[in-house]
Amino acid sequence: MPSRVTPRAAARSASSGTSDTGMSDTGTSGTPSFSAMPDFSARLIAWQRRHGRHDLPWQNTRDPYWIWLSEIMLQQTQVSTVIPYYARFLARFPDVAALAAAPSDDVMALWAGLGYYTRARNLHRCAQVVVEQHGGAFPASVEQLAELPGIGRSTAAAIASFAFGARATILDGNVKRVLARVFGVEGFPGEKKVENAMWTLAESLLPPNASDDEVSSYTQGLMDLGATLCVRGKPDCLRCPFAADCVANVTGRQRELPTSRPKKVVPTRRTWMLVLRDGNAVMLEKRPPSGIWGGLWSLPEAADEAALAERARACGSDGAVSPLAPLTHVFTHFKLDIEPRLAELDRSVGALAALSDADTAWVALGDLDSVGVPAPVRKLLDSLQGSLI
Repeated sequence: MPSRVTPRAAARSASSGTSDTGMSDTGTSGTPSFSAMPDFSARLIAWQRRHGRHDLPWQNTRDPYWIWLSEIMLQQTQVSTVIPYYARFLARFPDVAALAAAPSDDVMALWAGLGYYTRARNLHRCAQVVVEQHGGAFPASVEQLAELPGIGRSTAAAIASFAFGARATILDGNVKRVLARVFGVEGFPGEKKVENAMWTLAESLLPPNASDDEVSSYTQGLMDLGATLCVRGKPDCLRCPFAADCVANVTGRQRELPTSRPKKVVPTRRTWMLVLRDGNAVMLEKRPPSGIWGGLWSLPEAADEAALAERARACGSDGAVSPLAPLTHVFTHFKLDIEPRLAELDRSVGALAALSDADTAWVALGDLDSVGVPAPVRKLLDSLQGSLI
């Protein structure tokens, strides 16, 4: 039987810097040490099979392409958001060869709105590497999977576990939250020392002598527990299979664990965007491959109002611009204030170099689905569609 932590024992342990389970003890080196819960994996597998999620579109398959696609899309993105994108991707690219052969613009257009666009570029490149270097078959080992573009250690382990039954450790955001609470792991999980300690703990908890199905149930159980019960805001501890042993639950520290990222001032950037209209079409520019919205089609930008007016003239306008409602988009590390300006194309100005530029396109407002447009730009253009038609 696993050791039980009573509230009194937990409180006594908190004052001494250790716990009766040894799960949040800190040695002289400053590195947390943990005592394993002997039946953690067995309890988790039993819970997952009875209460976990079993009807997600990428479950009940061993196809590594399906599993890989879902794992990349699920990075920092909620399941409900991913499902429609996942279905569209599989309909358009039913296998890794189809994805590898697709034009980059097609991939980015289908990804538009899902965010974190580096994932889409790496997804496309990974498919190409699998086809070119692995004969169209995903490698089965965690080590080889982790060498592919866009696949890190945890994602490689998830693919290997679900597709090939490998006994491999995952450690995504949901799993870190579960481990931090159940075992009382102190410190921000993004710090290297804390993350390394979590990897060590996670590896010690892997089910021994498990079948392929048990490995998959265990891996899925970690994800399900973090996504459905041990959630970020208000965890449902009453339904958790580890409630009686969970350090955070016993000590009432669910809101404190895992430790939050140290607060930093989020900088604000400002940009001016040109909505240059030609009838029912607007001019879009393809952004550079790297940086924010890399590889997507967006509105021309400038650093200030005067520079934007100059850009408008260079693109075939008389330089007159009208202000539109500003908007703000929040990225992970900064906020972007967008000042959009509307201008009309003046065909009497003369030759339009933009029309022949490979990185510039005139796109009808009704055809925006055909190109990859950043979510805030798409929102802006959708809001203007009625007035621009």
